[in-house]
Amino acid sequence: MCTKMLYPLYEYLVRRKLAPDLFPKEICFMISEADLLADPGRLEMIAGWCMEFSTIKRIIFHIASKDPAALEAKMPSLQSFGGSASVRLSMPSGETTFGSGTPEILIVLGRSGREEITEAIAAIAREGVDPETITEETIESHLLYQVNPDFVIKTGDSHLTDFLIWQSVYSELFFTDINWCRFRRLDLLRALRDYQSRVRRYGQ
Repeated sequence: MCTKMLYPLYEYLVRRKLAPDLFPKEICFMISEADLLADPGRLEMIAGWCMEFSTIKRIIFHIASKDPAALEAKMPSLQSFGGSASVRLSMPSGETTFGSGTPEILIVLGRSGREEITEAIAAIAREGVDPETITEETIESHLLYQVNPDFVIKTGDSHLTDFLIWQSVYSELFFTDINWCRFRRLDLLRALRDYQSRVRRYGQ
């Protein structure tokens, strides 16, 4: 009973110390197929927690899967995220969008960074771009996901996939041994506190 009474107080104290101007603008959660199957509704729940902070403009979920097509039926309805956000669901069979506004919620099922970069290079080649003129900006403009996550959270273990391997090169990474199904609002607040305590060097 005592723990249940202290938990909201501790959560309040952690949240109160967060600086309004130091939140990541883009936050990414990397989860596994097993995580999704264990609790599909947690995507909506954690998106809702992130939406409590107006400075977070984009929320990304990547679900790693060896057979993403088999998981498509398990994905939550985009309507469950409400109409106040812009939701984009990217799956092997195509993309679906719902709603408008901020933040943008991007849910990606089974895509890899290597696939994305390979497709970008192939598109550049089809356009007949002179190899001598290709820059980082050229490649970036051909990537499927035009995102730049400031903060990447991996629950359960410290193993990352290669998703957003280009876009996340300067991202701050956070690993927690707390499993996805047990990840609480307090754990998110702690992760954000850790992010705000860092000095971002952007590769320098």
